[in-house]
Parts: sequence; C-alpha cells; structure tokens
Amino acid sequence: MDVFDKEKRSWIMSRIGGKNTEPERLVRSIVHRMGFRFRLHRRDLPGNPDIVMPKYHKVIFVHGCFWHGHDGCPRSDRPTTHAAFWEKKLEGNVARDRRNLRNLRRGGWSVLVVWQCQTRNLEKLVSKIQKFLASNEKR
Repeated sequence: MDVFDKEKRSWIMSRIGGKNTEPERLVRSIVHRMGFRFRLHRRDLPGNPDIVMPKYHKVIFVHGCFWHGHDGCPRSDRPTTHAAFWEKKLEGNVARDRRNLRNLRRGGWSVLVVWQCQTRNLEKLVSKIQKFLASNEKR
C-alpha cells in the first residue's frame, strides 16, 4: 500500500521532469568541458536525444534507471502496488527506447546511453564519454 493518498501521489509524480535533470546537466557539463558543442532535445530525431552532436553524428541519452528499466539496477525495481499498470507503462518505455535506438543507428547515428546510476562515479563516467566521443566508428 502507498504511504501517500491518491492526490498526493499524483502531485509528486507530476513534478518529475523529463528534461534538464541533474544527471543530464552533469553529462552536458562533462561533454562541454571536453570542448564539444551540441544541441539539446532534437525533436526531429527518434527519441528526442538529450545531447546531439550533428557534426560527429553522435547522440547521448541520459536515462533514469526507474523510468527506462535499467537491467539489474536496484533503482529500477518495479512498484508492487498497481503492478499491472507499472508493468505496462515501464515495458512500453523500454520497447520505445529499443525502437528509437534502432532507428537512430539505421540513420547512421552513433548512440551512447548513460544511466542515472552511472553518474555517481564521475571518473568512470568521464572515461565512458571520452571513449564514445573519441571513436569515429558508427555504432
């Protein structure tokens, strides 16, 4: 059972943003400090990638572990109340993400997904982003 009543839970959930989250701002800061310039949330690309570098044909998504179903991450545990609703909602998100990644790659874009939990280890995150941006191959 939820600790909040229906109205309070609805209000809490409505405050969760999809853009300019703390993990996303951190990744943008790292990319910018590396000297790259980019566009944000290009609506003409599948999935509206969080960071788009058209010059290099690379995009970066910064995914929340819960909302995008990060496999094996404790942050992605599904709620036990209203399980059918959450299963449908979160599985739909995962399927949409797969579709968007496939379409981007077919369009010649290299794609990196950074998970929310990966932003906690700054050293590893910087290394991962550097490796992605240094590679010239199409993924």
